[in-house]
Amino acid sequence: MATTPTHPGEQTAQDPIRLLAIRDTPLSVDEVFRAVGDDAAGGTALFVGTVRNHDGGADVDALGYTGHPSAGEELRRVAEKIVADFPVRALAAVHRVGDLTVGDLAVVVAVSCPHRAEAFEACRRLIDDLKREVPIWKHQTYADGTDDWVGARND
Repeated sequence: MATTPTHPGEQTAQDPIRLLAIRDTPLSVDEVFRAVGDDAAGGTALFVGTVRNHDGGADVDALGYTGHPSAGEELRRVAEKIVADFPVRALAAVHRVGDLTVGDLAVVVAVSCPHRAEAFEACRRLIDDLKREVPIWKHQTYADGTDDWVGARND
């Protein structure tokens, strides 16, 4: 019987993108974690972004996320790049839009891979690329009554 040099579990799964969503309802860490479960994965990395009570030295009361109509397509494009660059067994990413308060979950992403180092690296790239490339904008309201669009470009 011939053996292959690499076990199938070391290769990218057939359909590793298990869950992608932009939602106006509360997010679930459990849902995302379950979505990336895979018997061939030796490592799963999960990132949870929450609304914090401060930013740039100012107290934050609340914030709102607004997504461009293309945000879902861009999220898929980002996920496909991660799958192409890493031996991903399963990937999930969910981002919240709408009005959020301090402590709410804003984004949950997870990646499972054959080994932990790959999972950590893929998850880090996933959240970094999502925040940089997916058109979802944050509007913060501060305790002093002021507000601003965080990260909005003026060019």
